[in-house]
Amino acid sequence: MNFFYFLLFVILMFCGGLLQAQSLKQTIRGKVVDEDSESPLIGVTLFIEGSDPIVGTITDKDGNFRFRELPIDRYNVVVSCMGYENKIIPNLLMGAGKEVYINVELSESVETMDEVVVAARKNKGEPLNEMATVSARSISVEETQRFAGSFNDPSRLVSSYAGVMTDPDGDNNIIIRGNSPRGLQWRIEGVDVPNPNHFANEGATGGPISILNNTTLDNCDFFTGAFPADYGESYSGVFDIHLRKGNNKNREFTAQIGIIGIDVTAEGPFSDDSPASYLFNYRYSSLDLLTQAGIKVVGDAVPKFQDLTFNVYVPTNRYGSFQVFGIGGLSNIYFEEDDWKQTFSADMGVLGLNHIYPFSDNTYIKTSLSVTGTRNNWRYHEMETSEDLWELKGGDEFYYMTYSAGLHLTHKFSAKHTAKIGMTGKILGYDLTMDDYDYDDEVLNRTLDDKGNSELIQGYVNWKYRPFSNLTFNTGLHCKYLNLNGNYAIEPRIGTRWQFTSRQALTAGFGLHSRTDNISLYLMRAPQDDGTLVQNNKELGFLKAKHYVLGYENRITRDLNVKFETYYQELYDVPVSTEEGSVFSVLNATSGYIVTDLINEGTGTNYGVELTVEKFFSKNYYFMVTGSLFESRYTAYDKVERNTRFNNNYITNVVAGKEIPLGKSKNSALAINIRGAYAGGQWYTPIDIDESRDKGYTVRNNELAYTQRRDDYVRFDLKISFRRNKKRTTRVWELDIQNVSNMLNVTGDYWDDSKQEVTSYSQLGLLPVLNYRIEF
Repeated sequence: MNFFYFLLFVILMFCGGLLQAQSLKQTIRGKVVDEDSESPLIGVTLFIEGSDPIVGTITDKDGNFRFRELPIDRYNVVVSCMGYENKIIPNLLMGAGKEVYINVELSESVETMDEVVVAARKNKGEPLNEMATVSARSISVEETQRFAGSFNDPSRLVSSYAGVMTDPDGDNNIIIRGNSPRGLQWRIEGVDVPNPNHFANEGATGGPISILNNTTLDNCDFFTGAFPADYGESYSGVFDIHLRKGNNKNREFTAQIGIIGIDVTAEGPFSDDSPASYLFNYRYSSLDLLTQAGIKVVGDAVPKFQDLTFNVYVPTNRYGSFQVFGIGGLSNIYFEEDDWKQTFSADMGVLGLNHIYPFSDNTYIKTSLSVTGTRNNWRYHEMETSEDLWELKGGDEFYYMTYSAGLHLTHKFSAKHTAKIGMTGKILGYDLTMDDYDYDDEVLNRTLDDKGNSELIQGYVNWKYRPFSNLTFNTGLHCKYLNLNGNYAIEPRIGTRWQFTSRQALTAGFGLHSRTDNISLYLMRAPQDDGTLVQNNKELGFLKAKHYVLGYENRITRDLNVKFETYYQELYDVPVSTEEGSVFSVLNATSGYIVTDLINEGTGTNYGVELTVEKFFSKNYYFMVTGSLFESRYTAYDKVERNTRFNNNYITNVVAGKEIPLGKSKNSALAINIRGAYAGGQWYTPIDIDESRDKGYTVRNNELAYTQRRDDYVRFDLKISFRRNKKRTTRVWELDIQNVSNMLNVTGDYWDDSKQEVTSYSQLGLLPVLNYRIEF
């Protein structure tokens, strides 16, 4: 407790000189477009809510607007346009070091002005994708910076949402409604991308450190079920990431230093009279820099990583707008003990080009070209004491390169009807090797050695129909074909939202979803009894899931929302092991190369209810309470129904925060944020001690598969930050204390043959994460 008193004392010392602070000013600007056609809206009125006298502006011929010389504060911006539904952009946080830029999308009213008084429709937290109606919400950049325990990582932030659980072992895996995190789809700027995390294993969708840097992110969408037809590679959820555009008027910079990494961000126009802009960010591991300086913080196994993100936006008058973006990360770590050593590296990269060309005010076409790649490399050696030499006892390298081209057409027929149609073609290149040591025969076997490519073709159509201003239908169809084995899927989607009062709405959705797994799953070579390696998984079909969702929302006040959802998910054609006595299903896997013959004869069932009570940030505080009750079951090849590994049954989260403005001009603020999580433990298969002792490695008792349960998961996080604005700069000091109560929940166990006993390992203990950021 003395530590916290000391921390508050230090922060208050920073605040001591604030009372004489001068009034600082900054600019809010942006662009207003039609939600469906993306065409700019001219003559839109915008004003600062509560300003007296009224501070307002209107958009120019390109839809651009600007509020100049506003005192540093938080503002709500009211947007109105004849024939469109009004909108309020809440809680825009201004800092002296950076202009605020916002993109505003307005929805055209389906009723004439003499029939109805148009009111604000789009509320905070509602998804950016206009085709989404259920199990979806948007995530703001400020939320990633505010929530305790998030590491400024959007993946960790969403673990506080209803129905979402993170991996207790410390990775940022996203477990949605009892599904495996393998079922998640990542997308950046409309392009499907591989796992954007450092130190990511084969087949994983999470990792210990995110490559995504919140200084480069715009608002994003997160889906937990029944998603629209333009998403076609997920059976559990979708994370749709957007990068923000750089400032095209002024050059701005951000620098951060913390326990995780040191990074710099630069943005601005290419020239003073050019509308084109750039945004670049580079980050390097702080722990590696400290080690190079002779300061050991984590021992000899030092995680080394670096990443780069950029976004270049070039609008033209005649040829539409062009966007070139990229994200990439390199990571590696080395372990060594007296009798063994291993190295692991994981790299990923994305390079994309988007071109948007408006044919008219109601029609535009988007063309996308991208290249994505990942590489995982693992090597394991043991010391041969007789020769005093290191001998390779296992290793693998998984290299993927995907070339993608997409064409997407959007046409707005009227205020009631909008259609989107698109097609994407992918060339899936791969180069896969794996070496596995047979300790019985004392030989190193190459169990995987494949190089080549295949093709994946996807197409979709979406139709949005609004017969009335309070009723929306979104229907669609997604189709795909995998040339590797000739498998295909046809997936209908439908969603509806009925705003039956000004504050209350009912939602419903259905979708058929599937996912193409990693190529290594299809090309796996399993050892047979005679010692040969046979490729039996190449004809595997897609894992499929039917999602049914019903929801109710009540916007009690503009800042207080209650949301209830109930869902049922039917999973079928699930790959399961055909090995005798095996209970393996991919529904229980998180990552790794799967070495077993599989067949699409497994099933799964997830159903539950979720409740969210959220008070959005206003009056200098916020809170969110979420609760989930659910059941997640599966059947393996033996047709016996069991708990899935991720059947927590119940999850509760509480997040809250208070911001205290400081100084006469409120140029500084102290913020205190907390998060608490309580969930049922994961299920596991106990170790067969006698069999493990005989074989010298971990052997599970499959007759008791997923009948044992870990203790309940409990965790508390605390984040304290101090923001100070000075002329042309904003400084932020942050202390994010992970697992502040130092709860050590057991997350796994294994057979330790050297000790002849079962050894358990626990979640990460108390970890203070310091960070300093300056914007100028």
